[in-house]
Amino acid sequence: MRLTLLFGLLFVASGAGLLAITYFLVSRRKGNITIFNQGATRLPLPDGTGGGETLPGRPPPWAEGVARELSEQAVRQHAMEMHHLLVQSGIALAIMAGISIVLSWLVAGRLVRPLRTMTSTIRQISARNVHERLDAKGPSDELKDLADTVDGLLGRLQTALESHKRFVANAAHELRTPLTLEHALLEEALMDDEATVDTFRGTFDRLLVISRQQARLLESLLTLSSSERGVEQPEPLDLAALAEDVLLSFDGEIDRRGLRLVADIRPTGISGDPALIQRLVANLLDNAIDYNVPGGRVEITTGTARSGRPFVAVSNSGNEIPPEQVERLLEPFQRLVRTPDDGHHGLGLSIVRAIVTAHGAELVARARPGGGLMMQAFFPKRVRALPNGTGHQTVRKPAARVD
Repeated sequence: MRLTLLFGLLFVASGAGLLAITYFLVSRRKGNITIFNQGATRLPLPDGTGGGETLPGRPPPWAEGVARELSEQAVRQHAMEMHHLLVQSGIALAIMAGISIVLSWLVAGRLVRPLRTMTSTIRQISARNVHERLDAKGPSDELKDLADTVDGLLGRLQTALESHKRFVANAAHELRTPLTLEHALLEEALMDDEATVDTFRGTFDRLLVISRQQARLLESLLTLSSSERGVEQPEPLDLAALAEDVLLSFDGEIDRRGLRLVADIRPTGISGDPALIQRLVANLLDNAIDYNVPGGRVEITTGTARSGRPFVAVSNSGNEIPPEQVERLLEPFQRLVRTPDDGHHGLGLSIVRAIVTAHGAELVARARPGGGLMMQAFFPKRVRALPNGTGHQTVRKPAARVD
């Protein structure tokens, strides 16, 4: 209805403007009649016509009255013609206005029909049939672009919904397993009539380990959830300083496992959340240490790439990883080998990817030849300059450090 009124008003306005211009142009044309030329008299012929000889002088007196009467008659006739033109044009405009309203209704219906079809289809789409698409046909116009955009949105929603379902199912499985084990340990302790203090103590120790694993899982889930919401108030950070702080917390674990650490830490500025960036570096190091081999190697590098983007890279030796499985390792609860009671839930690298995405960065993961994994996080270009420094390199071996 609104489109019909709009089209109708536009037609009436343009028609009225056209008639006004036509009326103005016609009204400027005066109906003057020149009968005598001033300063000359044309003598009548014998038959009474005025085609005879032209003589100088003023016209006869009777000619002025005839000319005045004819002029007034021409003015009246012109006014009647203009009035007739105005009336007939108004009638034509009214008829065409009615026709234009009908045509506007048909055209508006033709334009709105695809929108109604898309609206009806979208209303029927829910979580159960999110795979359906509008699949609009026809030429590439605004409506086709709108339908394609909605189809793209539905595709992204379907991907997110399927990922959410997998995440919930995996989280429920990971949480149900320790709960079942706790329940079994408690039942065993209660049903054992010959249980002693040492028996109960051993059961409690196992329950404490399970409880710590659950707390670690919940903490990882909360970190993953918070990092996926994005960074609300980014701060200027020194990526090298954050990496060095995280490295200090892994000193004991690296010594205990007998790994060789090579660190090339160079000052570089980024913008982000310091807690999330520390968690990113910590997860990369934790993954590189836990999935390494005895006497293996861990490398960490911070700096600025040739493109001008700050980056942090962590690589490690280890078992060989099929290249086609690398992307799967970035999904929640995904591991190449599932070992019971290893304290890992397959959330470390998925948290890394969520933090990288929240900071508008890019994560590159690839399998290393001969075994192990290479992880690189490239951040947007630095937002502030850091003090000039050449950086430093640290190579750490078991029971020895070389700076």
